[in-house]
Amino acid sequence: MEKVELIHLRQDVDLPYHWAAGRYGSMMLRALRDRKVILGNRCPQCNKVYVPPRVVCGPCFVQPSEVVELSPAGILAGYSVVNYPFIDPETGQKRPVPYTYAYIKLDGCDNYLSHLVDETDPSRLYPGVRVEAVFRPDGERVGRLQDILHFRVVD
Repeated sequence: MEKVELIHLRQDVDLPYHWAAGRYGSMMLRALRDRKVILGNRCPQCNKVYVPPRVVCGPCFVQPSEVVELSPAGILAGYSVVNYPFIDPETGQKRPVPYTYAYIKLDGCDNYLSHLVDETDPSRLYPGVRVEAVFRPDGERVGRLQDILHFRVVD
């Protein structure tokens, strides 16, 4: 078989785009950016509280119009300690491993928020362990879910 020399090109391409988070999503992202506050909303029929806020309550098909300020603390509901690298779409670099991806149930909320936890030791991670949000410093938040850097285990 003949050996073929390949040509390798590296080029950075700017692909700007805009997307809408919607009325409730935008409200939540502004609160994260401006006040380090996590917002959800409550269904007027079943009283379930959702984060991120939703346009319609799934079980009731009713618009949850009441905005609720949620605690930045909650419990770890489930998690995975990930030990394989991948390219982080936020940075374009390999994500350092290991890292923990988790489902977090914030106090006063009825569903789960998916986010990172800064702990990778399985002896410190278990369903029900208390965690709290760690926010980016003032001036560094831009209105994205990543304005919460991660959650940390509360001892």
